[in-house]
Amino acid sequence: MRIIKPSWLSHKGEQKDFEVYSCHISPDGKRLATAGGDGHVRVWSTESIYSADDPSYTKPRQLCHMSHHLGTIHSVRFSPNGRYLASGADDKIICIYQLESGPPAIAPFGTNEPPPVENWKTSRRLIGHDNDVQDLAWSYDGSILVSVGLDSKVVIWSGHTFEKLKVLGNHQSHVKGITFDPANKFFATASDDRSIKIFRFTPPAPNATQHDMVNNFQLETTISSPFKSSPLTTYFRRCSWSPDGNHIAAANAVNGPVSSVAIIERTRWDSEINLIGHEGPTEVCMFSPRLFHTKKPMENGVANGHSGGALVTVIASAGQDKTLSIWNTNTSRPVVILQDLASKSISDLAWTPDGQILFASSLDGGIVAIRFETGELGWVANLEETDKALSKYGASRKAMGISEDVDGLQLENHSKEGERRGAESRMGALMGDFHPLPKGAPPATNGVKNSTTTSNAPSTNGQTDTQLEKDKDKDKDKEKEKENAPPTESADKTAQRVYQLKSRVTYTKDGKKRVAPMLISSSGTGQSSLPQSQLVGSSSKAAQNDAPQMILDLSKPYDGLPEGGLAAMLLGNKRKAITTESEEDEEHPSKRAATGPRPIVRNGVEGLEPATLETPKHGVVPTPEYLRPATLNPSIAISQVRLAVPKVRSHILRSLERGVLLEDSSPEEASKVPENVILEAKNPVSIRDPSHVTATKRGTLLWQDYLPRAIILVTGSKRFWAAACEDGSLYTWTPAGRRMINAMVLESQPVIVESRDWWLLCITAVGMCYVWNINTLSSPHPPVSLAPVLEIATSSLHTHSAMPAPGVTSAHLNSNGHIVVTLTNGDGYYYSPTMYSWQRLSESWWAVGSQYWNSNDSSVGALQSTAVGSVSSKEGQSDGATASAGIIPFLERHTTNEFLMKGRAYTLQRLIKTLLSRDGFETFESSVSIAHLENRMAGALQLGSREEFRLYLFMYAKRIGAEGHRGKVEELLNSLLGGVLQDKKGEGDMGGKGWYSKGDDICGWDRKELLKGVVMILGKFRELQRLTVQYARVLDLTLEDDITGDAMVIET
Repeated sequence: MRIIKPSWLSHKGEQKDFEVYSCHISPDGKRLATAGGDGHVRVWSTESIYSADDPSYTKPRQLCHMSHHLGTIHSVRFSPNGRYLASGADDKIICIYQLESGPPAIAPFGTNEPPPVENWKTSRRLIGHDNDVQDLAWSYDGSILVSVGLDSKVVIWSGHTFEKLKVLGNHQSHVKGITFDPANKFFATASDDRSIKIFRFTPPAPNATQHDMVNNFQLETTISSPFKSSPLTTYFRRCSWSPDGNHIAAANAVNGPVSSVAIIERTRWDSEINLIGHEGPTEVCMFSPRLFHTKKPMENGVANGHSGGALVTVIASAGQDKTLSIWNTNTSRPVVILQDLASKSISDLAWTPDGQILFASSLDGGIVAIRFETGELGWVANLEETDKALSKYGASRKAMGISEDVDGLQLENHSKEGERRGAESRMGALMGDFHPLPKGAPPATNGVKNSTTTSNAPSTNGQTDTQLEKDKDKDKDKEKEKENAPPTESADKTAQRVYQLKSRVTYTKDGKKRVAPMLISSSGTGQSSLPQSQLVGSSSKAAQNDAPQMILDLSKPYDGLPEGGLAAMLLGNKRKAITTESEEDEEHPSKRAATGPRPIVRNGVEGLEPATLETPKHGVVPTPEYLRPATLNPSIAISQVRLAVPKVRSHILRSLERGVLLEDSSPEEASKVPENVILEAKNPVSIRDPSHVTATKRGTLLWQDYLPRAIILVTGSKRFWAAACEDGSLYTWTPAGRRMINAMVLESQPVIVESRDWWLLCITAVGMCYVWNINTLSSPHPPVSLAPVLEIATSSLHTHSAMPAPGVTSAHLNSNGHIVVTLTNGDGYYYSPTMYSWQRLSESWWAVGSQYWNSNDSSVGALQSTAVGSVSSKEGQSDGATASAGIIPFLERHTTNEFLMKGRAYTLQRLIKTLLSRDGFETFESSVSIAHLENRMAGALQLGSREEFRLYLFMYAKRIGAEGHRGKVEELLNSLLGGVLQDKKGEGDMGGKGWYSKGDDICGWDRKELLKGVVMILGKFRELQRLTVQYARVLDLTLEDDITGDAMVIET
């Protein structure tokens, strides 16, 4: 054994050496990272430490130093793949450093630091703690990073995206230690509440989000008996898990009055073994990462039955008594005791990957390396021995729990395969090297596609060929040609494509020749250089719409308009600005500091361009002249509901362009549109004179009519025209000007008149809503009052002053003649003609409480990004209306606009933030989010919005599956099953409607298709497999040769 302590290996200061709080060795054993009280992370060459006594050694000692923290750094840890280095400090921040290949930056002027050799850059700063970060640990597969701190929190971060996945608040006091199970099933945290808590987890996928982890990271057990009277004076409680997964060593334990290290046994989670000998409390213990043989093994390993004796683990412990002791599991006494190794407490220990060298750091600023000769601790066992020991804990089985049966495993594989396809197709399309691949090929191994894949044996991890299946009959001949083609053809085409990409030349405006840069992923032979199974989902809207959105932060002032003003709100601010010739070689405008006022830009053909002042084309358009207020009955002042009546204008002009009624426009503009019909109503100055209605086309009079009273509103569609007068009468004409129906007389003046196809809606001043079908000369329901919608139940009536109740901002008809109303408070309502009641579809409650609120839900890609991809409409019909044009997204956008613009949400959100911190409200956000999805589904079902119904159904299925709501999952599957298994004897004809209907369809979709999609989504949740496998068997989903490319590309 040799002790190495170079004088230069420290965090030097002007007066003294700074305390060293943490040290760690990289997975390749070539780098030592240390963290100290000077706020620096230093990376040293281990080779230089081992050669400290060699005067001929001239290679650099310090490879790099980083000073991105504002305080003392308490922990520094390399990731298992060596790509990242994480540090946590008392500035509450975790820094993630990444080793880059470029030349390192020059050391700052004025420092005595040696020039850096390696280029470690800060790639992330993770903010999630409210107090000092005390310890860090990576999982053995690198999928998560866990940090613990003095705020009693355990924060879990994704090891791929570094998104915060979950915060655990189980501890009651400072958390000072964290260690991971080498079998990747548990992690343990040690706290000043005198307990160690064991958490069970499933390694998350690379693109996992916070809402996917709702049911992950569950508390397994709490161990407190060895720590009942342990002192609270230690800086750390660094615990360690043995390499064979059998034991946890816990520092700062006590055995009676004596300080000890508690050895906790796995599965039983009790401590019967204590390592006693330290005179003061221990702060850190660390198992060697390798198993050791007690006897020297034979030259040919363990052949002929001669093994190297028993396998033992080696553990080092140290603490406030400045003593380092090393034990193994074969003896009851320490193998080595090093007393007074430092002059202050030893703060951290780190073993090299080969288990033969131990580094110790202490608060006196010293860093010591202890090198053991072969056989002193034992003889290092092969890594296969470690893997063998871990295999009994399922180290290679990457899931929580055990699958129920073979069918369950197959269903889970199908479900996950769909997710991989979705992620690959998204990333491939993003990187420009994606080509849809036919099905039927062997799956890729470890995410790397076979380089020998030919045109007739592609990878099954590609996107499903919905288009190929649609055009199957047309392309049979082409497929035969492909089968007969030589396998080198695809390679030649690929090489040709890469060459074209490499030699793509462009010319700038001043004639300079430029070679367009080629995407890195397009190099090679078309396969991505990244492992396909590890791809993180792209940040496009299509990939994000499935995930719940974060709650709007309204704690800061909001002026109602985005950056860039009204133009940015209408057109978006993602367009590239046009560069003029003088700007071409300058810095991009978007990268310049925005110090002055933001210029007004307009949406040009080539991009955003500065707006120029333009004079009106037809001169200043005059404001319509108001002749007088409409004549009203004075008794309307005491009506339960009263709406504002439009004034009588001198003329009302509406143009009908291709069946869409346009707003006010000049006659010249309207007549320029071919085949456009213009309806104009002229009111006389005198109240006794008749009003005049004319319809013109291209300036030619089509028809005209006269009405006895002044006209206040007009509407029309391709089917009919309608006009409302101030005496409450309503007139209708055919497109040719024939009167269709006698004048309909209402109880008060119309304030809103709308038409759609054959439907006509009229809302009067006292809040009565009338709907007629002009084609069938009927009404779907009796006149209905707006009083319930206008909060008549809670708002009192003031005769001559403004009421606190909301007002109507718009009223529309859907294609079925159902009324949809929006209010000034942001709420959106729909009238159900079958239930004779108003139903609230959207309200501000969801906006501040639900994680799924997203006013930009109007992306066509939202349907592809949900769960099971898009499906062609039934019987080949193409439904033009997507979810973006649907009623529910429209109402939710309106809600966002209303409560954001008028500042109503701040109070609501403040109340909810207060609620979340109270006991009993831990599941508030989750419950409201699920209720929001259920509200959306019910609304889509009532409205008959088939695309939206499917979208929300799959989002809902994924959420309740992740949360493990077994009752809701079972009820949902039963409801979807409906009449699929029903005997055709007629007993199902008396069934209900909606979810309770017994037909083969629900909301326009085949029940089997929807059920198949939901089962595919739920298939990956093992705790639900007893349920889902039964339904998968009904649908024949678990057959080996199933999962065609119909609709089963699952994207998350």
